[in-house]
Amino acid sequence: WLSILEACYILYKLPPYFENFSKRVVKSPKIYFCDVGLVSYLLGIENIEQIARDPLRGHLFENLVVNELMKARYNQGLEPRFYFFQEAGRIEVDVIYPKGHQLVPIEIKSTKTFNSSLLQGLLKFKNIATDRCTDGYLIYAGADEMRIGSNQLINYQNTAQVIVNV
Repeated sequence: WLSILEACYILYKLPPYFENFSKRVVKSPKIYFCDVGLVSYLLGIENIEQIARDPLRGHLFENLVVNELMKARYNQGLEPRFYFFQEAGRIEVDVIYPKGHQLVPIEIKSTKTFNSSLLQGLLKFKNIATDRCTDGYLIYAGADEMRIGSNQLINYQNTAQVIVNV
């Protein structure tokens, strides 16, 4: 059934990124929907107030941002090559964007306020990937944009800039 939904552009799979970082790396793909509005409708979400309280808000937000990253690559006339990284129960990075021999980690959070714990996945991934890892990006729902150490905090409305500026 998944292949039929993929062929109809209802959903797509984001493959895992794995090298010899760890033997506990998750190797099954993540599934994203091509239209977050359709998913919201199917969940019975009819307005902004409902989505703010919905327990799937974080997943829907992540789906929206990954879709924007995909569109940014397509708009450049390039095939999107994105992955995710997850080590069983330890580290997760929502998107890994390979740029040449470098890996650009991108974390996505639906919160409007920043706190340093949001960077944990990026920092842990940098420790694993060492010299192959570039500056990371935290895309979130907040308004403030700033550099925090080697990571860039970005509002979700500027998601395409991550792809253009890397």
